[in-house]
Amino acid sequence: MVNRLSIERRSQIIGALVEGNSIRSVERMTNTHRDTIMRLGFEVGKGCHKIMHEKMRNLTCERIQCDEIWAYVRKKQSQLKPGESIRAGDFWTFVAIDPETKLVPSYFVGKRTGANAYAFMRDLSERLTNRVQISTDGLQSYIYAVEDAFGADVDYGQVVKFYDAEPIGPGRYSPPKVTGQEKTVIAGSPDLRHISTSLVERQNLTMRMQMRRVTRLTNGFSKKLDNLKAAVALHFCHYNFVRLHKSLRVTPAMAAGVESRLWSLEELVEETSR
Repeated sequence: MVNRLSIERRSQIIGALVEGNSIRSVERMTNTHRDTIMRLGFEVGKGCHKIMHEKMRNLTCERIQCDEIWAYVRKKQSQLKPGESIRAGDFWTFVAIDPETKLVPSYFVGKRTGANAYAFMRDLSERLTNRVQISTDGLQSYIYAVEDAFGADVDYGQVVKFYDAEPIGPGRYSPPKVTGQEKTVIAGSPDLRHISTSLVERQNLTMRMQMRRVTRLTNGFSKKLDNLKAAVALHFCHYNFVRLHKSLRVTPAMAAGVESRLWSLEELVEETSR
């Protein structure tokens, strides 16, 4: 069924998905069955993962910010029963971003474990060609993961933010106010001015606005882990190659020298759903 859709129809569907619409709303807008939409999204997501894997190589990023964003598959971790599949429950997307070019060179979807932090940092290190300054939050696993992946060839610092107590009452969903932060040098000689996770946290907001699967307080969560991974790959590939960044006026891939031109959405869809 997917192969019978025109490139215009496929692009319309993918365009709606990357703008944060749910499967059901895209079904209504495009008059396309939800199973077809999900198959197309999965196929394009797999192709986007391949593009990211191949294109994000030999990068010269000078600074990288890393963070994790929470989502869940099928049900939240607290609702899982003993013996249920490890492919359900809470999942985290580890994200790296270059604050200068806004490029996302690496990401990893998995449980928030030390092993996955190691895998994420190793993948990031293999994509860079120069010494880099890395900033993360206070997640302990990062300390050992950065050392394992980069050895002594890294400048690494952590920033821990302190917040007011969460509000009680009608405004309980408002984000708590930051009351202070503490920066710590972990390895090398990082520039204290640039030990920050502000931009990667802003990228997390972009993900929540443009990926229905990670929007809070919704029933649009992923029912399968593979679908979540495909949606994340689609988001980052579209973000890097197709979406013009407002402040840069080019795409992050163009700003980083990965691409010399702007990709169209139709080009991305045609490349990943032949």
